[in-house]
Amino acid sequence: MTTKKINRRSFLKSSSMIGMGAAIGLSGLPYSMQSQTRRSAILGGKRSFNGTWHGWPVVGTPEEEELLKVLRSGKWCRLGSPTAPRFEDEYRKMTGSGHALATSSGTTALTTMLGALDIGPGDEVILPPYTFIATYNVIVQNFALPIFVDTDIESFQIDASKIESAITSQTRALMPVHIGGSPFDVDAVMKVASKYNLPVIEDACQAHFAEWKGKKVGNFGLGGAFSFQASKNLNSGEGGAVITNDEDFYNKCYSFHHQGQSADAASLEPGTGTRGSNLRMTEFQAAILLAQMTRISEQIKQRSENAAYLSELLSEIPGIKPAKLYEGTTRSAFHLYMFRYNKKAFAGMDRSTFVRALNAEGIPCSTGYTSMTKEPYVHNLSKNKHYLKIYGERRMKQWLEQIACPVNDKLCEEEALWFTQTMLLGDRKNMDMIADAIRKISREAKAISKL
Repeated sequence: MTTKKINRRSFLKSSSMIGMGAAIGLSGLPYSMQSQTRRSAILGGKRSFNGTWHGWPVVGTPEEEELLKVLRSGKWCRLGSPTAPRFEDEYRKMTGSGHALATSSGTTALTTMLGALDIGPGDEVILPPYTFIATYNVIVQNFALPIFVDTDIESFQIDASKIESAITSQTRALMPVHIGGSPFDVDAVMKVASKYNLPVIEDACQAHFAEWKGKKVGNFGLGGAFSFQASKNLNSGEGGAVITNDEDFYNKCYSFHHQGQSADAASLEPGTGTRGSNLRMTEFQAAILLAQMTRISEQIKQRSENAAYLSELLSEIPGIKPAKLYEGTTRSAFHLYMFRYNKKAFAGMDRSTFVRALNAEGIPCSTGYTSMTKEPYVHNLSKNKHYLKIYGERRMKQWLEQIACPVNDKLCEEEALWFTQTMLLGDRKNMDMIADAIRKISREAKAISKL
């Protein structure tokens, strides 16, 4: 361990500042200096943050007006109604895409795209293990085989360098995820997809208006899926959207989400022969989204500025490492502020104790996803009667042996930590308080680790 030498000048400077703190009171010092004189809350000291974090969702007159307009119109279904199409047009423009299709959820946006590709039994779809369960579920619902590619621990994203070795003659699509709202390595993923002529379905459910080299995510593959679930940066309680620049694919998606019917089909006409379901968005959801979109630009700016400042602060604390953003990232949505924890820098304090100490400071923090490839619901797929009929016992046993993702296990079980997007909607002082709390915990790590 290196010891930092303190020269006379730095000693006098720090001594004078401590003296000044005594004279003017600790509240007059910067947060970084206050933390050197106060105990951690979990050890009986005062909390770093005693206020209230930014509420969610943000609701006001625009939401009331749009909802009342739909309510009074009596047109609550999107068929023959104006609100969902108006939202689709606005969302298309904001994402810079050729087409946008509103769906009932982010999950059904993914379902719609896999349905449009006619993914089914015998097919394989590549996905990351560090993701929400929906990414896995939409593959399994089609009785296709989910093929996991391990995580890049620095970025929390799919490790693009490992995708090629997972491709087989049965691979039908790649479904990488812009996890936490940050772009995966788009150039690397698209290079592999192009080499093998495979469609890319971007799971951008957490990544509203994130950008890669100035272009909105969801525009790089065949299509992109977005979620408007209650926690998302753009929120209507439930809801989703597909964006694409391929007109034929858009028409197939529309048909699939509308019982196999085309956009101009009469309501009682039979479908066009494709599979389909009712995955449509309601007019009420679209109304809320139109109102929410009036605030999104300012919220994006605020999250980006606070995340950049917080990363500067946290990068100076040993054992704390903000998630890497790839070089091509020109904007992260920061649906999650993700960072890694190294217990060696905190006197061996386990991650759960660190989270408990941070929560005691008034700072909400989560360990995030569990390791998906270790979950019983994934392992049980190898015994599923339908999968055994389709793939056979030998193939399912082989699949189970191949799904291990050791890097992702380490991230999920030891290192990953999250702050939510709402925490980034506060002011800069809130970011100082987060860093202040972690510094206090770091300083008293030995004592806290014994709790």
